[in-house]
Amino acid sequence: MAKIKVGIVCGGKSSEHEISCISAAGVLSAIDTSKYEAKLIGITKSGKWVLPPENYQLTIEGEKLPEISEELPETNIAELGVDLLFPVLHGPYGEDGTFQGQCEMAGIKYVGSGVLASAVGMDKSFAKPIFQAHGLEVAPGMVINESDWQIDQDRILAKATEFGKPLFVKPARSGSSRGTSKVKNVKELKVAINFALQFDTKVLVESAIIGREIECAVLQLNGVAVASPVGEIKIVGDHEFYDFEAKYLDDSTQVIVPAKLEFGVQEEIANFATMAFDALGCEGLARVDFFYTGSKIIINEINTMPGFTSTSVFAKLWEVGGISYKDLITNLIESAIARPLNVMR
Repeated sequence: MAKIKVGIVCGGKSSEHEISCISAAGVLSAIDTSKYEAKLIGITKSGKWVLPPENYQLTIEGEKLPEISEELPETNIAELGVDLLFPVLHGPYGEDGTFQGQCEMAGIKYVGSGVLASAVGMDKSFAKPIFQAHGLEVAPGMVINESDWQIDQDRILAKATEFGKPLFVKPARSGSSRGTSKVKNVKELKVAINFALQFDTKVLVESAIIGREIECAVLQLNGVAVASPVGEIKIVGDHEFYDFEAKYLDDSTQVIVPAKLEFGVQEEIANFATMAFDALGCEGLARVDFFYTGSKIIINEINTMPGFTSTSVFAKLWEVGGISYKDLITNLIESAIARPLNVMR
């Protein structure tokens, strides 16, 4: 029986290009080669599709992050010669429905959520009201568009300070905490908004929630969203919050799985995670992030293509849940093969 040809797609035009490469290294190292023929496919920072050679460097060396070289031979989606694409693309142009739309147009099956769920999940300003409509609590906040900021900064700053302090400022459509700041006064707020606008034309300002950071992984099994045990993120370094460096560069975080929570809270968070997954119409996989204050469970965001190495939170949660990293990859591939292509599904 011929092996299924799976293209592992990484890189991309987003600020999470390098993290995508690291995720691809994880998938390539663990994919079941008795069933699948894996092929690395890169997307450069300029948006070119390329075919890296075997053993292409995809891991962190010291503090140097990997990236897809612009010098590699270019290809296009119609010439890949694969049965399925497994995108480990994070952020804009990969996790936001753009890539998924390309696959639908080309008639190539792919792992993960479809066009609409990917787009809404990526844009926190759209996801938040949908979560609220399904009974999930979100952090109070506001959306700032770059065009409004350019003409009315004083009014926007005054409005934003109504949400108390400290505040979190973040791009509406970014991930890995890129462009995110924690601020304690108006001067810092203005700087943080300008910083976030370097990553997106739309920014969220939210009340900082004082609570524990809890994460839950969701996997679709036979078409049904199933939640993993929940884990708690603990920062052990000098970081103000769970930022990019804490996540990827300096080993200053711990993931405690299962999280030590009061009776019934883990089950409630797991239930909220599958509710969020279904509310957006997600498929395949997602990681859902919450804050737990001791009395309230507040959803922070959903990641429709979370970090996907064997040591990523998603894999760690499912390892405790009884599904190995290798089996996660197999399950996602098989589910994607079984699912019909159809943007209206």
